[in-house]
Amino acid sequence: MVLSNDLAALVGFASEAVLWGAYAVLFLTSVILLLRRVTTRGLNTPILILGCVLFASCTAHFALEFSHFFTTLRDSGVEGYANETQPLVGADLLISLCDLLGDLVLVYRCWIIWGRNYWIALPPLLTAIAGFSCIAAVVHLVETLDPHAPVAPAALVPLGIAGYALPLATNALASALIVARLCAAAHEERARCRGRLAGTVRAAQHAAAIIVESGLLYLAAQAVLVALFARGHPAQAVVAVIAVQIYGIAPTLIVIRVALGISSDFSTTRDAPALAPAPVQAAESIPSRYSFAHVSFEMDRVQLPVGRRGVHSYGVATEESGPTLRAGADFLEMKALDFEQDGLAFAV
Repeated sequence: MVLSNDLAALVGFASEAVLWGAYAVLFLTSVILLLRRVTTRGLNTPILILGCVLFASCTAHFALEFSHFFTTLRDSGVEGYANETQPLVGADLLISLCDLLGDLVLVYRCWIIWGRNYWIALPPLLTAIAGFSCIAAVVHLVETLDPHAPVAPAALVPLGIAGYALPLATNALASALIVARLCAAAHEERARCRGRLAGTVRAAQHAAAIIVESGLLYLAAQAVLVALFARGHPAQAVVAVIAVQIYGIAPTLIVIRVALGISSDFSTTRDAPALAPAPVQAAESIPSRYSFAHVSFEMDRVQLPVGRRGVHSYGVATEESGPTLRAGADFLEMKALDFEQDGLAFAV
């Protein structure tokens, strides 16, 4: 059976509806987890704002597709369902806008991890903006040349390929820069600490793996879309709308894993809100000194609460652990560990 443009558009809408439902659950989960961390780790405002704008854009795209689905089937049926309309023009622009916003989340993480180095973040940022500009030009030209065409005319395919390939390059470049920085930092710490911070090194490598996995989801959707668009295949109508929700799901998964502690939160250290000291029910004295590279903990007659939720603070960052059942050397396994190296902070 040959896949027609109308059937592809209907399959794409049904697939997007399922993915939007999953994305809505993930987004609400990420917001709740981020807000729960405010008292202990502070609020990551840029990520929260980008996440909200990205979800709003993906939701707006689904709303336009739903409106088109309802009105077209009511008025004319399946025949001509894939033909371009004014609402679908806005939906096409939202596809690239969601792609741009998803790339901005990745570029922001790259900028943070590289010590807020603007020169590092500039190349992927420029390619992301250039890609959005190419797609905007394609939409404008399609509206001018053939307003009802279900796919772009052959003359505009090269410009459309550039519009989808540049965000693909943004994703690949930003992911490569992030992984390179994390791997380099982990190697430096392993050499300098001689294995004494092996847990932190493993956490860095795990975080790099998470970013690669999420980036691969993003890259797969973009690569398939570029290939189908280049061939002018009707299946591009399926992949394009699916990709919209993937653009939102991929960065949201990273936020959730970080908030749950499954991945490390690689960000610059920022001041956390002051916490009231927990009342001491019982205490033990531990005369000792523990030093890990340039991170030093001196614990001479430290009063440790027993049977309370422990709040451990090192420097300017804080982390809350589970109940502290007893005080002793096991306490220094460090439920939380912050150390900063050249503007890069690992919070495990």
